[in-house]
Amino acid sequence: MNRKHTVTLLLSLLVALTLPGIAFAEIEVGEMAPQFTAVDSNGNEHNLKDFRGKNVVLEWTNPRCPYVVKHYDTKNMQSLQKKYTDKGVIWLTINSSAEGKQGNLSAEEANRSIAESGSAQTAYLLDPEGKIGKMYGARTTPHMYVIDGEGTLVYAGAIDNNSSSRHTTVANAKNYVAEALDAIMMNKPVEVAATNAYGCSVKYKS
Repeated sequence: MNRKHTVTLLLSLLVALTLPGIAFAEIEVGEMAPQFTAVDSNGNEHNLKDFRGKNVVLEWTNPRCPYVVKHYDTKNMQSLQKKYTDKGVIWLTINSSAEGKQGNLSAEEANRSIAESGSAQTAYLLDPEGKIGKMYGARTTPHMYVIDGEGTLVYAGAIDNNSSSRHTTVANAKNYVAEALDAIMMNKPVEVAATNAYGCSVKYKS
């Protein structure tokens, strides 16, 4: 990685942690997850309350963010999606990039991206107004949330413990999302329930 690219990534991470001027709701692990309704890339409406009784993952995404690219190019995100949706987990990928900003996709573009990447989420939700993202305080891509069958937020933060954008770091990283899902499936407490998310800033509508 050259110096210019390194500086760009560091600045993206810094902005992601601050995002001045954006008003976020403050939610905490252990609280009930905020309810929302959203339309997916196929035009279908999804309401979080309809998934009560199921474990749910919320994954904030931006297909042009190098941190997201890391997890998709290595098939790490797709493998997680398939592994856990096969176990009955509802996996909702959410794109909160505003129209005209990096990462914003139309429904058609989102479906093309799904097909090209081989992703296996339950649904790809379009949130160009940023309502769901701000409701959850999603600041980065990726930013991950795990909700248990009772509707309680049990994990929020980074996908894993390696904040590098290098693809080679995925294999040996500690995956917090997988650990949280495995724990609640075995009716055990989530040992690491909150971490600092890393990645690019969510490109909200200003």
